[in-house]
Amino acid sequence: MALLSTLKEVGNYFREIYQGVASLVNGMKVTGKYFVKPSTIVTQKYPENRAELKMFGNFKGELILIHDENNHHRCNVCNTCARRCPNGSIEVIAKKVVGADGRTKKILDQYIYHLDTCTFCGLCVPACDENALKFDNTFEHAVFDKSKLVKVLNKPGSSSITTNE
Repeated sequence: MALLSTLKEVGNYFREIYQGVASLVNGMKVTGKYFVKPSTIVTQKYPENRAELKMFGNFKGELILIHDENNHHRCNVCNTCARRCPNGSIEVIAKKVVGADGRTKKILDQYIYHLDTCTFCGLCVPACDENALKFDNTFEHAVFDKSKLVKVLNKPGSSSITTNE
């Protein structure tokens, strides 16, 4: 019995060595293929090519609130993006106004984005049911004053598309 268990342990030992060597060889094949025949260049020559630099479509840069040509946005102050944000980088401040029908409703007063605490996780954009948010391609955010990283995203005088103030 003891001999049988010892043989199994030795078999497992050599099987693990074989799997490790096979994994190493497989990785070296992939590396060797790129070494011999380089594929598309992924590395950007930044900052030399700053003028013609194009970011990928799935790049998560700075968050923006989408406005149309009439300065209307789609935000309906549901606060889903702020609740979805894991570290509180989004602050949606609403104010109540009385509509033409006499009922009070919430409208967007300020959409504050704390870029200094944003981890660019991307949870806020798909959470927005109104498609009011998107990521911009801006990525240079180095500043000396941290207060410049707190941004109000709704433009002055903007209103919601649904309320048409």
